Amino acid sequence: MAAQQESMLGLEAEEGRPRKGAQAFRTISEVAEELNVPQHVLRFWEGKFPQLKPLKRGGGRRYYRPEDIALLRRIAALLYAQGYTIKGVQKLLNDDTSPVAPENTASSIDGAFAALDAVAAELRDLLKRR
Repeated sequence: MAAQQESMLGLEAEEGRPRKGAQAFRTISEVAEELNVPQHVLRFWEGKFPQLKPLKRGGGRRYYRPEDIALLRRIAALLYAQGYTIKGVQKLLNDDTSPVAPENTASSIDGAFAALDAVAAELRDLLKRR
C-alpha cells in the first residue's frame, strides 16, 4: 500500500533512493542529470546570469531551489533549443526582470479598459439583435 501511495505521488525509489518532492532542494549533480547539462556548465551559467543564485553550504556545495531549476530549464531551452547566445539570453532575462515604468503601467491599464469597453459594447449590440 505504501509503495502504491509513493508511486501515485511520483516518489518511486530511484537507484535505491527515494525520489525527492517537487519543492525539495537539488544538488548540482541532480540538476545536471535532470537537465542533461554538465555540472561545469551550470557553474559557468551562475557567473553569467546573476538571477541564478543557488544556496551554497559548507565546502561550497550548491543546492538549487525549484525557482533556480525553472530558470535553468529556461536558460537551457533558450540556448540549446531556440539558438540564443549567452548575451541574448542575458538581455532577455534582464528585460523580463526590469521593473515596469509607472507611465507604461497607466497607459496599459487604460488600454485594457478601452478594450474591455469595446468588447462590452459589441456584446450589447449582439444582445440587441436577438
